[in-house]
Amino acid sequence: MNASKILDQLIRQAGGQSGGARQGAGGVDLKGVLDGLSRQLGGGGGSARQGGGPSLDMKSVLGGGALGLLLGSKRGRKLGGKALKYGALAGVGALAWKAWQNTQGSNQVSPIGGEPVERLSGPAREHRSLELLQAMIMAARADGHIDDQERALITEQIDALGADQELHAWVERQLLVPLDARALAARVDSPQGAREMYLVSVAIVDEQNPMERAWLDQLAQALALPKDVADELERLGRDQVTGTSY
Repeated sequence: MNASKILDQLIRQAGGQSGGARQGAGGVDLKGVLDGLSRQLGGGGGSARQGGGPSLDMKSVLGGGALGLLLGSKRGRKLGGKALKYGALAGVGALAWKAWQNTQGSNQVSPIGGEPVERLSGPAREHRSLELLQAMIMAARADGHIDDQERALITEQIDALGADQELHAWVERQLLVPLDARALAARVDSPQGAREMYLVSVAIVDEQNPMERAWLDQLAQALALPKDVADELERLGRDQVTGTSY
């Protein structure tokens, strides 16, 4: 599989949004796309969805890339404010590392257990990338509302990023398997991987949604994350919206 390639491209999409600028070499101006989606979801133009839901132009969703679909824009989520936490994905390894350090006070010790994903290479990076992609997909599904059309769109977008056949089939399975925080946590390769897995989940979910908040709590428990570390990961993830320094 080529999971690390796909994760790298999703991270570049996130970096394009958090930096507020269009990425080069085929990148996506996600800030502009998400601003447009936010206007549509707030009652603006676009193709009307049946059932009294918000309006949404599906071409705009596709323009936002796979990451925009994982954020659940079709499910009526407001894409301003907290939904933009996925800027945390642009530096997920370093940010997860920093969260651990911040909880150690004046001890100034190095984080234990594993390297940040940005420092990995070869099979280790591929394994960590699969962990994080799976966590993102599970978090996107936590509110229970991904339908067949959304699943098809997500797999199409993953394919457009260059997924090979094996990864395509893997993504399709992840969109259908039962949500299981313990099974997801069992894939973690290290304490650093656990912190990264939780952070990417924080970046995707809306904590104001009870089902998504419950998923985060289940995942933190399954990952055996100390409460202070989980809280700090959430704080740093939220700060990606406000631009607060960490």
